[in-house]
Amino acid sequence: MTETKKILGEERRAFILQLLKNSAEPLTGSDLASRTNVSRQVIVGDITLLKAKNEPILATSQGYIYLKQDNAIPSYERTIACRHSPEETEKELNLIVDHGVTVKDVKIEHAVYGDLTASIMVSNRQDVKQFMEKIRSTKASLLSELTGGIHLHTISAENTAALDQVEAALKKAGLLME
Repeated sequence: MTETKKILGEERRAFILQLLKNSAEPLTGSDLASRTNVSRQVIVGDITLLKAKNEPILATSQGYIYLKQDNAIPSYERTIACRHSPEETEKELNLIVDHGVTVKDVKIEHAVYGDLTASIMVSNRQDVKQFMEKIRSTKASLLSELTGGIHLHTISAENTAALDQVEAALKKAGLLME
């Protein structure tokens, strides 16, 4: 058995950046660590350094994503305010993605820390399933649990009609704040 050589410093970060740019799927810290023969914690530090150099890398529950600038497809964004119990989270996310809309993040206003934002980046039911499984398996709290269920989402779609349809569906389901 041959031992894989550890990739060092700048060379490793350039390799990580290339992997992220070429990947259509999120890459986990563990996967990147395995490919570079370093610990996951080293990868976390590398990602932090790359972000400090203004590389558009997003950490999601599915892994790291390089945000590609694709000017071919127009994208529209909107911020919506929702309120629901933790048990209704999966229903809310599925309702949104079923309209072809991406949930980019969740935001809350915390009494001590001010505005807190966490990336979600779910675009389909499989993404939602993985996100919810990660919440359950890690026993992590949802940010909305800190604010009695009140939270904001940045949502995006290829057209405003899809965003309008999502708002109407959330309102009908009793999940949209007005």
